[in-house]
Order: sequence, then C-alpha cells, then structure tokens
Amino acid sequence: MITIEMMPPLMFGGLVLAMLIGFPVAFTLAALGLSFGFLAIHLGFFGFSFLQAIPERIYGSVLGNELLLAIPFFTFMGAILERCGLAEDMLDSMGQLFGPVRGGLGYSVIIVGFILGAITGTVAAQVIAMALISMPVMIRYGYNVRYITGVLAASGTITQLVPPSLVLIVLADQLGKSVGDMYLGAWGPSILQIALFAGYTFVLSIV
Repeated sequence: MITIEMMPPLMFGGLVLAMLIGFPVAFTLAALGLSFGFLAIHLGFFGFSFLQAIPERIYGSVLGNELLLAIPFFTFMGAILERCGLAEDMLDSMGQLFGPVRGGLGYSVIIVGFILGAITGTVAAQVIAMALISMPVMIRYGYNVRYITGVLAASGTITQLVPPSLVLIVLADQLGKSVGDMYLGAWGPSILQIALFAGYTFVLSIV
C-alpha cells in the first residue's frame, strides 16, 4: 500500500527515470505532476476538487507575474547566444590571453562561464555552449578528462549565482524581496566562487 510519505520519493524516482530515458523535462514535470495527482486522488489523499485550482494558479498567478517574464527571455537569449557563435569567439579570445599560462584553458572556461552566466542566466545554455566549444580543444591539448568535465560543471554552477540569475529572480518573487537587492547580495559570493575555481586550477597546474 502506497502511503503519502512515499509519494515524494516515488515522484523523484520517476523524474530521474524519465530524464534518463530522454523525455523532455518540461513534459516530464507536467506528466509526473498530473499522473501522481490522479494517483493521490485514487488513493484518497485529497479530493478531485483540488485540480480546479490549476487554471487559477497558471493564469491568475504565474502568467500574470511580470517578474517571471525574465525566465523565457533569458532562455531565448541563451539560445541566440548558442547560435550566433559569440561564446566561441569569447573562448578563443580568452584562450589567446591565457595561452602562455599553465592551465590557461581552464582559466578561460571559468571566466567565459562567468561572463556567459551573466548574459544568459540559464545553466543549460551556458554549459552546452561551453562543452561543445571547449571540450574538444582541451582534449586535443592533453587535459585530463576528469578535470575537463569538472571545470565545465563548475563553470555552470557560477550561472546559478552571478547576477542576473534566474534562480535569484524566482527567489526574489517567492520571498517578496527586491530583485536588485538579491543581485547586490550575490556579487560577493559569485566572485569568491570564481576565485576558488581559479585557485584550484592554479594549484592543480602546479602539482
């Protein structure tokens, strides 16, 4: 018998399974929410009338929130950035700047990831663009594959924090705070994060 405490782990497992299969994330989230909602109704955890709140939540709060308009625009900007080749030009310029330095491509990926994070605000667009461009070059120059994947993933996490960030916009909306205050408070931690990644690359290049 499925209890209500078992529902969140089951939903998480279903999400992981659907993503491993390759089902699109947007449709996966919608399908999981509806399927587990109907399952919960069938098991008697709540009534069918709760589903009547879905249109009101979508059209009354989500689509009517002007602050959340930044999310599709950031995603669109990331798609344009990936298509126009700006990320490749930036990485090439940084590669020339740090070329003579030991571990220079690692520094280039970190700094360009920081700049792209500020431009796009989305992790997926930034990591995909950086991986497609920089990974073959770093492999060609003999970088360790574990370090390559690590520095690419790390450069993607910068996007979560560096302003303007979609995560900060959503947090500001949920907490009822000013987006400007959230951005102002995130600059220090984001710069510290870049310094830590660059410091790790520096130590690794020496050792």
